[in-house]
Parts: sequence; structure tokens; C-alpha cells
Amino acid sequence: MRMTKKTVLSALALAWFIGLAWAASPHFVGKVTASLTDTDVAVCFKEAGLGNNQNISYAASANATATYVCVNNGGNCPNAANKRTVSGPVIAQGTFNSGQNGSISQCLTLSPPGPGNFSCPGGQTLTLNAVSYTNLAITDTTTPVGPKTASPSSLSAGAFIPGC
Repeated sequence: MRMTKKTVLSALALAWFIGLAWAASPHFVGKVTASLTDTDVAVCFKEAGLGNNQNISYAASANATATYVCVNNGGNCPNAANKRTVSGPVIAQGTFNSGQNGSISQCLTLSPPGPGNFSCPGGQTLTLNAVSYTNLAITDTTTPVGPKTASPSSLSAGAFIPGC
């Protein structure tokens, strides 16, 4: 049986593509962790099986609730009505390269939702008094893989101004 040069090259190309498909098997490795730093949450992860030198995009996500208060120069909240609680989804996105080992280990940082149009009267300062995050997770949005729930899946901080 005689094979032409074109047939041999086609067979080699097919074998190379099959090898790439077999080698790349994206998956998160171990636990996805979440840790609170002040009012932000770092969601840290490792994903392997990505193939070498691939740019992969991620989205860390959570549902967050934040309470904002007005604080006077004495450090007190003069009026209980001067507070607002806001809730909603928060997302942090990033793109990272898998390098020569086909894996990525990174962290993305989530921040509390903003106060919207809530403001304080003159002589008072708008202050974040408490924040909570639930359903903390990471998703590889490129391949896609996930979402994978973080451990712990919920975190909170506050009240920073007692009595507010």
C-alpha cells in the first residue's frame, strides 16, 4: 500500500489535534478558598489540565449585603434612619496565563456593593458598617468549568461602628 505525502501529513495533523484534545482536561484542584480581609473577600483557586500557555478567564462571584451608616465627628450614628442596606451580586473577573505547566493558581478579590445614591447630611461621613457574602464561588468562563463553591461559602464582617 502506497501512502502519499499529503495522506501522511493529514494523519500526523489529526494525531496532533487528538493529542491536544486528550491532554487538555480543565478541572479545579483541591478546595477553592475564601478569606476575609477587612471588607473584601479573596477567592483563591488552582485549575489544572489547561494546556500550556493558555489565557483563561475567571469570574469570582457571591451574593453580598452591605449596610452603610452616617457617622458624626464624635464617631456616633446620630440618627437610626441614617442607614441603608444594599444587596446584590458581586463579581470580580481576571484573565491569567497557564504557563508551561498548564495550570493556574490565583486569587480574585470581591468588594461589597456600593451605597447607591445614599448620602449623609453635612458634618457626617458615609461609612460601611457591616458586610456579608454568601454563595462564594469561582467559574472558569473560558473552557467553561464551574462554578465551584468556595470554602467557606459564606463570610461576614461588622459591625464596625457599635450602636449603629
